[in-house]
Amino acid sequence: MKQTRIKALTQIVSNHASRDSAGRVSVRGRGGRSKRYYRMIDWKRDKRDMSAVVQGIEYDPNRTCNIALLRYQDGELRYILHPQGLNTGDTIMAGTAAPIKVGNAMPLSAVPVGIAVHNVELLAGNGGILGRSAGNGLTIISKEDDYVIVKLPSGELRKVPSGCYATIGEVDNEGNKHKIIGSAGRNRHRGRRPKNRGVVMSPRSHPHGGGEGRSGEGMNPKTPWGKPARGVKTRKRNQASTKLIIKRRK
Repeated sequence: MKQTRIKALTQIVSNHASRDSAGRVSVRGRGGRSKRYYRMIDWKRDKRDMSAVVQGIEYDPNRTCNIALLRYQDGELRYILHPQGLNTGDTIMAGTAAPIKVGNAMPLSAVPVGIAVHNVELLAGNGGILGRSAGNGLTIISKEDDYVIVKLPSGELRKVPSGCYATIGEVDNEGNKHKIIGSAGRNRHRGRRPKNRGVVMSPRSHPHGGGEGRSGEGMNPKTPWGKPARGVKTRKRNQASTKLIIKRRK
């Protein structure tokens, strides 16, 4: 059956072709994608202690997972990320008293150790930040004082305030990582323009360029602007949340 998008929950996404506020290209190789409608997702799950029925599971062109349309008891419609195991017709809710069930949202302090969660907040009330892409889920490792220790899919162990909300279960569409694009045209519809290797450019266009015939990079890999291309740490040294990381990712 053809799905009909909810107009009140969608809006046109402007395509700036990866240009910044000054109009300059900030990310190369972007532009020319198909028109999309952005689905407004309920990241905060702030409609508490009211049950909602899953009306349907829909495709979202803006993310790697599907989304679920909820209808609350008062008639309000909202979109959430679709967790694995949640089906059309199921009833879910958000709140401290919500049972441990796929799709229900509650504070991390109410989630038992060993349970997988997604759409986890980093600051209570700010909306989910962690575990939002296809197949992702964070595992509750332990609890101490006012923090809950969670394990991210990357292997990182991190402290999260116990008052932050999270949704039970893992995000669906785990097979997205095995998806094969298959054609250049499909990439153009996604807004990905063709890319050229640096070694086939002229030396004035890229540090890897120049040489007779096929040639290697001839140096440590560099960006077109001469900076190291691989293995450079980009995290800020004075990042406030660094103190909450117990173990860095693999």
